[in-house]
Amino acid sequence: MANTPSAKKRAKQAEKRRSHNASQRSMVRTYIKNVIKAIEAKDAALATTAYTLAVPVIDRMADKGIIHKNKAARHKSRLNGHIKALSEAAAA
Repeated sequence: MANTPSAKKRAKQAEKRRSHNASQRSMVRTYIKNVIKAIEAKDAALATTAYTLAVPVIDRMADKGIIHKNKAARHKSRLNGHIKALSEAAAA
């Protein structure tokens, strides 16, 4: 429990930061889920569109430290791989 005024202020700041970061993390997950839904629906055009919308959001959150840079790269790589496989399957 915070007793000093500075500790009380830091506790308030930490809670505000935590809720903001949670909101940002949730937003990233939503963008990723939109791409996954399009891939599962086997809609290459929609998946590509969702991916192009998701990439800047994923990168921005990695830059801000909301998610780790390697995690962002891993998500982008895997999603892009799924989309390429979907496009190749549609072309064949």
